[in-house]
Amino acid sequence: MIPEKVKKILKKQHYAIAGKHSAVQICRWTKKSLLDEGVCYKEQFYGIKSHLCCQMSPAVMWCPNRCVHCWRAIEMTIDSELKGNVDSPKEVVDKCIEAQRKLLIGFNVDKKSNKKQLSKANQKKYLEAQEPMQFAISLSGEPTVYEHIGGLIDELRKRGKTSFLVTNGLYPEKLEEMEKNKQLPTQLYISVNTPNKELYQKFHRSSKKDAWERLNKSLEIMARVKDKTRTVFRMNLVRELNMSDEMAEEYANLIKKANPMFIEMKGFMSVGFARQRLGYERMPYHKEIIEFSKKLLEFLPEYKFLDEKKESRVVLLGKSKADMKIKKNQF
Repeated sequence: MIPEKVKKILKKQHYAIAGKHSAVQICRWTKKSLLDEGVCYKEQFYGIKSHLCCQMSPAVMWCPNRCVHCWRAIEMTIDSELKGNVDSPKEVVDKCIEAQRKLLIGFNVDKKSNKKQLSKANQKKYLEAQEPMQFAISLSGEPTVYEHIGGLIDELRKRGKTSFLVTNGLYPEKLEEMEKNKQLPTQLYISVNTPNKELYQKFHRSSKKDAWERLNKSLEIMARVKDKTRTVFRMNLVRELNMSDEMAEEYANLIKKANPMFIEMKGFMSVGFARQRLGYERMPYHKEIIEFSKKLLEFLPEYKFLDEKKESRVVLLGKSKADMKIKKNQF
């Protein structure tokens, strides 16, 4: 389902194709954790283990948007819908785990070999990483275009794994279906990168004419499911584009509509194909994100500053620090 020329580009960016339409890429924080050089902000904030995380997408080159900040080759987007004979949730999980293991092979130390040890990886962590326990369903593309997204989350839950689903919110009908079938992820993210309809189309360049309305419906669903899953309002901030002080109140109104457990404010990174659209000068400094978070909090009295990770240029806002860590068997 993925054209060969697209596969070549993905492989060049260190993606591993998993089945017909899914892909895996090892996050740099997974690598750092294996080398005992630090952990991802998700481990710091929520308690999930970086070396046990599988960063994947069940629809790697399918998305209705062409976002200016996206690191993937959006010019080679296959479609806004994933149609045809797709892999089952079990096949997706199995193939992603298999792909993850292959990508991690360089961290292994072959004790049977007489060759000099090349890997400095923590071998206990490496062995544990053969069975990832957290699936970050994001990476590239829009995961909710995969028709069995609820079944995928179900499959992960049956295997005792947690799931973070990051969606652009343009398929509220899928969120409603997942809610109805009790297939919501451990943590549901909706990416909201613009505070109003006018800027939305400039930033996201969506193929859906009613994209803004769809996003707002998804935010209403997020508020409704807050007792059934952990919820995150996610903001990707680009200097001189979507983070001016004048926008803070508009963002706050959207946050009030979604009533999320947490707000993640993350700085744009000029990596991958995003470098062709937005340069390094558009990457906000961590202190700029801190300042914008303070401005946002002026309109959100229920929320407070919870945590930050400077290396990732990310700030976490929320209602309670006690809710940050995922509890065993939560949702």
